[in-house]
Amino acid sequence: MILHLLVSDLFGFDAADGASFAELELPSLERLLSRGRWQPAEPLALEAWLCRAFGVARQQDWPVAPLTLRLDGGTPGGAYWLRADPVHLQVQQDRVILADSGTFEIGQPEADVLTDTLNRHFEAEGLVFYPMRPDRWYVRLDAPPRLQTHPVTDVAGRDVDAFLPVGEDAGNWQRRLTEIQMLLHEHPLNLEREAAGRLPVNSVWLWGGGRDPAPPQSAYTAVYARDPLARALALAAGIPARPLPASAREWLARVREEQALVVLDALRGAVQYGDTRGFREGLAMLESEWFSPLEAALENSSLERLLLAPVPAPARVEVAGSDLRKFWRLRKGLGMWAARAVRG
Repeated sequence: MILHLLVSDLFGFDAADGASFAELELPSLERLLSRGRWQPAEPLALEAWLCRAFGVARQQDWPVAPLTLRLDGGTPGGAYWLRADPVHLQVQQDRVILADSGTFEIGQPEADVLTDTLNRHFEAEGLVFYPMRPDRWYVRLDAPPRLQTHPVTDVAGRDVDAFLPVGEDAGNWQRRLTEIQMLLHEHPLNLEREAAGRLPVNSVWLWGGGRDPAPPQSAYTAVYARDPLARALALAAGIPARPLPASAREWLARVREEQALVVLDALRGAVQYGDTRGFREGLAMLESEWFSPLEAALENSSLERLLLAPVPAPARVEVAGSDLRKFWRLRKGLGMWAARAVRG
């Protein structure tokens, strides 16, 4: 049995930031990294890595929107789709910081009310917003815009200025975004949210545009993930998309597939928002619940091989049980491996 383990933001903090890794006890992860075989890889964000792994070509963007639309119960058809996810923009002196929906609660009735307002306003332009889930909204277009965007996950916790859409139609879409922000800023529902001490939904983030791609192809026989794109790709490829188990022990006890992909994104939010404490706690959890049991499984041959992809680092690490017996490869700390990963 071979496990493809995709770990988002394992080396997410600056390798020079010693506080991220100092005094962390990560013997299993460090042993896997120290005795495994490192291979160069293209530095790809999670969304790009997943699309590549399933043979999905980039269009103007990686076509996340039509893929996750189907996961959410929609039918992409022949239209062009954009994600238009609800976000909160916070003005900080000369910066505007984006907070994604992971930082606030929004219910389906609220999403319906807000998108109804947007649909009435943009009816003459033929734009239709679909709140398929409270935290995942979509815009349907008849023709592809001349527009390239950045995933909301790239922008969360950062100044939006460097990530605004670009392309020949960018000016028109910036006008629309300004109108959206004005509509949402004045909306009674957002005034109620603010009065209740909740963050207002004062903008949307456009990203992931594309038409429905050809059916994805993959050698994986099952996908275990919380990440919606990973689950959407599995669905489109006809591969079982299973819930992410709480631990590798649970996964090993029930897995039957020969080539499984497991996506661990527990560190992503902490890295996005600069939460060093949360990052360290997440690493400790992954050590006890995933890396330690996987190390044991390699040693007792219940797992043949581990392929670890620490995206977006430009490397991957392959570990077999025989590699763990190479005692001359001394265990080194995670900070050193993070620095190596950054160098590629």
